[in-house]
Amino acid sequence: MKRTATFFVTLSLLAMSSAAVAQKTPSIKGEEVTYLSDGTPMKGYVAFDEKQTGKRPAILVIPEWWGNNDYTRMRARMLAELGYIAIAVDMYGNGKIGSNPKEAGELATPFYQQPSLGQKRFEAAINKIKEYPQTDSLKMAAIGYCFGGSMVLNAAKIGMDFKGVVSFHGGLATVPATAGTTKAKILVCHGGADNFISPEELQAFRQNLDDMNVPYIFKVYEGATHAFSNPAATETGKKFNMPITYNEAADKQSWEDMKAFFKTIF
Repeated sequence: MKRTATFFVTLSLLAMSSAAVAQKTPSIKGEEVTYLSDGTPMKGYVAFDEKQTGKRPAILVIPEWWGNNDYTRMRARMLAELGYIAIAVDMYGNGKIGSNPKEAGELATPFYQQPSLGQKRFEAAINKIKEYPQTDSLKMAAIGYCFGGSMVLNAAKIGMDFKGVVSFHGGLATVPATAGTTKAKILVCHGGADNFISPEELQAFRQNLDDMNVPYIFKVYEGATHAFSNPAATETGKKFNMPITYNEAADKQSWEDMKAFFKTIF
């Protein structure tokens, strides 16, 4: 009789344990969204954990110069798994994608020339994600890759109201910071073998922030090239004869560095 009772107690404990695990396992919902920026339809993607209750920090994910593709959506889902709500941002409008470096460069160039254009795209995405009841509008950040890294650094430097921004292998020839303007904390994740960023560009970037007393964290991943975080980088580099390769160690470490950074700002 005692063995039978023990057996059923064990079964009950196992069932309770399984239910607890199931409750903790994220259930990520990802959905395509359309919103407007200056009358232009923007094709974004929002991801969040349906099982999670209450409001949570919101993260904008700004793509590489190729546009808002599957890679950006993947990162949005990864952020949702961490407990955030994230929006993969369409910077070009109508979901435009550059199929080669020439097209991508043509799409990205106006944003380097007119930082205010990038700001408008950010603001439109912010307005969209604020429509979600899961969003804590007082806790927002932005991360960006390559082109997107430059864009989030611009956003911080011109004073957009983010708690923090993270640039992954982003260009550093951004708008100059001015004293008292930057509100966001800054994390730069930079490849030590990134041939797209000249030593002069790197020095000018850091010198500007130092001169303006803007606090920032600058992480360097030895041996990592431009686009080191994208698993498709090696194949893309071969296809278009570009000096980019995926670096798994740098990818994982930079993501951990981002996670630690977020813990300090939220």
